[in-house]
Amino acid sequence: MAHRPKRTFRPRRADSSDSDGAQETFAEPGATGEQAAGGPAVKGPQSGRGHAEVAELLRRGRGRRRGRAWASSRHAARAAPRLDGSSDAPEFRMVDLSADEEDGAHHSSESKDDQSLSPNSSRTLEDEFSSVVNIPDAAFIQATYGKCKLTWAQEDYISLDVKQAFTNSGMKKNSEDSESEPDDFKDIMPFTPKPQTLKQRMAEETTTRNEETSDDSQDEKNQDIWEQQQMRKAVKITKGQDTDLSYSHESLETVKKFDASISFPPVNLEIIKKQLNTRLTLLQDTHRSHLREYEKYIQDIKSSKSTIQNLENSSNQALRFKFYKSMKIYVENLIDCLNEKIINIQEIESAMHALLLKQAMIIMKRRQDELKHESAHLQQLSCKPETSINKSLAIDENTQLILEEVESRRARRRQARVLSGNCTHEEGTSSDDELSSADMIDFQKSQGDILQDHKKIFEDVHSDFYNIQNILLKFQQWREKFPDSYYEAFISLCIPKLLNPLIRFQLIDWNPLKFDSIGLKQMPWFTSIEEFINCSMEDSKKEDSSDKKILSTVINKTVIPRLIGFVEFIWDPLSATQTTSLITQCRMILEEHSTCENEVNKGKQDLLKSIVSRMKKAIEDDVFIPLYPKSAVENRTSPHSKFQERQFWSGLKLFGNILLWNELLPEDTLQELGLGKLLNRYLIIALLNAIPGPDVVKKCSQIAAYLPEKWFQNSAMRTSTPQLENFIQFLLQSARKLSGNEIRDEVKEIILILVKIKALNQAESLIEEYHLDHLRSVIKEFE
Repeated sequence: MAHRPKRTFRPRRADSSDSDGAQETFAEPGATGEQAAGGPAVKGPQSGRGHAEVAELLRRGRGRRRGRAWASSRHAARAAPRLDGSSDAPEFRMVDLSADEEDGAHHSSESKDDQSLSPNSSRTLEDEFSSVVNIPDAAFIQATYGKCKLTWAQEDYISLDVKQAFTNSGMKKNSEDSESEPDDFKDIMPFTPKPQTLKQRMAEETTTRNEETSDDSQDEKNQDIWEQQQMRKAVKITKGQDTDLSYSHESLETVKKFDASISFPPVNLEIIKKQLNTRLTLLQDTHRSHLREYEKYIQDIKSSKSTIQNLENSSNQALRFKFYKSMKIYVENLIDCLNEKIINIQEIESAMHALLLKQAMIIMKRRQDELKHESAHLQQLSCKPETSINKSLAIDENTQLILEEVESRRARRRQARVLSGNCTHEEGTSSDDELSSADMIDFQKSQGDILQDHKKIFEDVHSDFYNIQNILLKFQQWREKFPDSYYEAFISLCIPKLLNPLIRFQLIDWNPLKFDSIGLKQMPWFTSIEEFINCSMEDSKKEDSSDKKILSTVINKTVIPRLIGFVEFIWDPLSATQTTSLITQCRMILEEHSTCENEVNKGKQDLLKSIVSRMKKAIEDDVFIPLYPKSAVENRTSPHSKFQERQFWSGLKLFGNILLWNELLPEDTLQELGLGKLLNRYLIIALLNAIPGPDVVKKCSQIAAYLPEKWFQNSAMRTSTPQLENFIQFLLQSARKLSGNEIRDEVKEIILILVKIKALNQAESLIEEYHLDHLRSVIKEFE
């Protein structure tokens, strides 16, 4: 049994002058172990070992003169005998005996008040104690021990009446017991503590407090653990057997006797009958469910036997097995072929993309360099107007060559327009994407080399392993012969992955930015997949066939990533040709083939995000409309006026290219890009700086022509889009600046622009102001 952990308590000093403390510290001489420990009466030790220890302590009491008094009620509880019969029990009696002797000394010290603190008073205390208490010698203690042995045989306790024990001084020494005693009984044990000085008592008090503070938390925890262990052991003993608990201070009754006086409630037969019926019903339900399961198992066994018999009697099992084996071999060979060729396809694809990217970067860098040099040259002309008149401004050779090259390209384009009869073209609306003869020859040579390598990729492969139509025919045979296994194998999910390298191989020479580029519908792979899907839809058994999603998945996984690459790196938003061709391809992909909504929506979002990002970059990098003094732009033939006009029409062209996406991009996105970032930030500012006249009205008419009609189809709408408010205010300001009959047509044109953009209230105010009543009918048409 585990020992009870020792608790640490603060001892009271034996020489204290406090009467209450003395009563609490020292136990009464005649108090038993029960009174000291605060518990039931404790029986004396039953073994010889306990006798020897008690005798030893009695013998040591002879010479005890110094030491600490631990006879308070708390320390007595700590010194109580343990349940496992350990050697702590004699220690308890030692404390009681010493307390009896010290009690007289304590009362003696109280009568002398403060004199007990001095050395003289301490000496008087010892003398008085010696005269009252007769300290026995070793022979007397041995005789007393022999008498105690006889008493233990008859009684269950050890008398603590020290005076009575010491009055029998005539007892003789027992030779046998003296021989069995250890030698340490001869040591002198002091029975009274030596009086201490005030300084010693204060030091001892401080040390004790520190020890109690540090060990208090650990002792409390150990005490709780020990009590829990004892409770568990007590419960186990109570449940297991009737154990003798004589060492635990009192006997515990573990078994309660049956009380015959307790009466039970009367038995209700109806309740019992109801419970039995309920139990019977539950058992019957369980039995029926088991019968149903049994019948189901019997039916499954019969069905399995029938299936086995049908399979054994079937004659096409050999053909089925042969077909599955051939398909397995074919698919394995197809995968091996594609794994080997995919590396060459990626290399050719990367080479073609790098070539197109190089061409696009050359054109973009050339445009930016020319714009930079021409703007710097005109800035120099503005700073020195006298030199601009004499044409004697010194220009470096590089700038001169760039300006001459730009002017030569413009002259060639101007001549080509005259030959084609296009006389309405405005300077600045050309894309200016012509390559020099050397760059064009280099580009064509590199492109030819790539296409030659492209043709050699599958020249050593049988057509059944690279022709998409032949591959789909193999799977079509599987679908027609064994449709169940075809759909169970999820072939519709595997076909797009198998066809991905082959479709990329056919798209290497496809450029969606070219005006004459072939459409996806005219490509062989597109028509082959459509035929495969149409044959699948004719199968009446699979009306919701998963094969219908094959084309959408191929477009989403193969075509859209390639389109995103063209948009981000090669597309020039300033080019109307590239923008128109790209919009055509995107409209076909995003609108006509959206059967697989989830996948197409994801691919569509990625594509549209790349388009918006590229147009934002073009607005930030390619739009530049300088502002010059009116004196520099009044002459329409001056270089400043020409450069400003070209840059304005270039920005206006980008404005129109952005608004071409009105059916594909969200309306709020287009309004933010076209109206917020381009019209209000660049074009309106340039118009405000221009000289009012027919040219300004022409530019405003072109801006209104680019605006999508879809934005103004609401008949109840009388105020235009909020982001057009700056444009409307500029139109009203321009109309008021124009006066006289010679410009009456320009005012009429401004009113028509306001009516088109649904600024009806502003149009009516101008009609009333200039008395143009014949235009009211125009307003009624738009209402």
